[in-house]
Amino acid sequence: MKKETMLTYLDQRLNKEITEYDVALDWDTKTHSIEVIVRLFAENSQQEKIDDIEGTVSEEEIIEFEDGILFYNPQKQEVDAEEYLAVIPYEGKKGMKKSILDGFVSYLHEVLIEGQSDLLDFLTDENQEVFELKWSDEAFQQSVKKYEEKDSNTIYIAYPSY
Repeated sequence: MKKETMLTYLDQRLNKEITEYDVALDWDTKTHSIEVIVRLFAENSQQEKIDDIEGTVSEEEIIEFEDGILFYNPQKQEVDAEEYLAVIPYEGKKGMKKSILDGFVSYLHEVLIEGQSDLLDFLTDENQEVFELKWSDEAFQQSVKKYEEKDSNTIYIAYPSY
């Protein structure tokens, strides 16, 4: 049996806990990073003109919003945090504490629930000019803390070898 890695653990937890949203993993072996890509969809029944960050205007019936969270090795890669919803460092081959991964999945689920509601509000409220997912490092840490209290011993999930 193969050893569990950050990639397999995240995949398993995301598929189990976040079933109502589109979530994918992108493992980049060159940069030693794992990106969790999330997509939200909403019906644009009024066919409002919506432009994205690049200025592309859409009047599509279904609006798709995509964002990402990056797990990265700070010794191997410099990251522009503005490019992602959140960036989370891990400890090289050692990987990351299981409690951080569990807290991440739990908090990401909350972010997506809130984000879906905000996206629907954005499409129906003329006064709302911008939509974006909201990530709070403080709320993320609180979610991790709940799992740290459950795991009395510190269990690490290794970064995948390739």
